[in-house]
Amino acid sequence: MANWCAKGDRKSQKYLYETFSNPIFRLLMRYVRKEDDAQDLLVTGFTKAFENIGEFEFRGKGSLGKWIRRIMVNEALMFLRSKKENFYLTDMDGKELVAIGQIESDLGAEDIFSLILELPTGYRTVINLHLIEGYSHKEIAVMLGISESTSKSQLSKARKQLQSKIIKTKTGYELG
Repeated sequence: MANWCAKGDRKSQKYLYETFSNPIFRLLMRYVRKEDDAQDLLVTGFTKAFENIGEFEFRGKGSLGKWIRRIMVNEALMFLRSKKENFYLTDMDGKELVAIGQIESDLGAEDIFSLILELPTGYRTVINLHLIEGYSHKEIAVMLGISESTSKSQLSKARKQLQSKIIKTKTGYELG
């Protein structure tokens, strides 16, 4: 399919867009909070994908989807940089959290997604890149222009803040 898209075949490009647009839109919404911004990024990202699809190298099943996701994540990060969003925060109260195993299991994916959207941009970005996209802290550090230890620290703080939000959502009890 990539070969056909590279040759400018509109039907192949439409098929590729229709195949990946919904999951990619949800991916972009994990980075930006506004649907309009995610929609703009989707269009920009697919435009770049179609312009550069000749550079795509098939590396097995799923490689095209991974290649497109990488383009979209880069677009989201560039967008956040252009908005001068902070990728990391340094203050966070370090209070220990109570065990939340049962509380977490009661929440659905949409509930957790909504809580992730409430996190500060830096926390949300690192949680998305590491836990959802599977990037290493070394890769995240390069992508965001931060140190590897900052990436690890931000993930830890993001998890704590997310756990706190989960507890508050399920119990009404606010930590800190």
